[in-house]
Amino acid sequence: MIAEPARLDIENLTVSYNGSPALDNLTLQIPVGARVAVVGPNGAGKSTLFKVLVGELPIQSGSINIHCQPLGHHQDCVAYVPQREEVDWHFPLTVEDVVMMGRYGRLGWLRRVSQHDQMIVSRSLSQVGIEDLAQHAILDLSGGQQQRVFMARALAQEPHILLLDEPFNGIDAPTQEAIFSLLDDMHHQAVTAIVSTHDLNLAAKYFDLVILLNKKLIAFGSPQSVFTHHHVRQAFTDRVMMIEGHALIDDCCPPNETNHRRRK
Repeated sequence: MIAEPARLDIENLTVSYNGSPALDNLTLQIPVGARVAVVGPNGAGKSTLFKVLVGELPIQSGSINIHCQPLGHHQDCVAYVPQREEVDWHFPLTVEDVVMMGRYGRLGWLRRVSQHDQMIVSRSLSQVGIEDLAQHAILDLSGGQQQRVFMARALAQEPHILLLDEPFNGIDAPTQEAIFSLLDDMHHQAVTAIVSTHDLNLAAKYFDLVILLNKKLIAFGSPQSVFTHHHVRQAFTDRVMMIEGHALIDDCCPPNETNHRRRK
């Protein structure tokens, strides 16, 4: 039984590629159950941060603690949904097969899938609204449906921290609504959700906290305290223009045209 809450403590984190820092001396404390947006220009280190948190990239210096224990101490504590373009969608698996992968860390080498595992998979599919697609081939699905499958796989891990990397890119309105509903569910279950996005308006409206990055931490806190003219210009340098308090970013994806619902 884990006594400590899943607070995420990052201290003086530095990560480098070929001698160049991708994240430089990052220090953060993220409370349990927060909905956190990670915002910054392309190459700011958003995906790097996520890959470090799931052990895909090494730490050069600094530390990361979850439950007051070093990163990796708790199995399957952090679940990661990568950007869709990073996934090979042509593998011959059903939706249920993919979501069951979220249970593998708990199964071990000798355990077989149990009724409990099947129940968790079914519940995860239901949470993202694709229970009727369980036996469909993953390669036959639309982009939005594929995104939901990987969200369900992450949920099947029963994580304490959920990472979503650019989940709003190129999806349909129902999938966007499913993501917002999932974020609300995670908040009520005290699961921390950390979401990278290019959409500053979305980050400001629907998240409790914002991490503004450009390799270094520019600002961290409430959207109101982070999205100031000074901070946004620091992060995006000459690629930002402020019009009536709204930021227009040259290298960002275009704003989503669907109507966002209000954060609960």
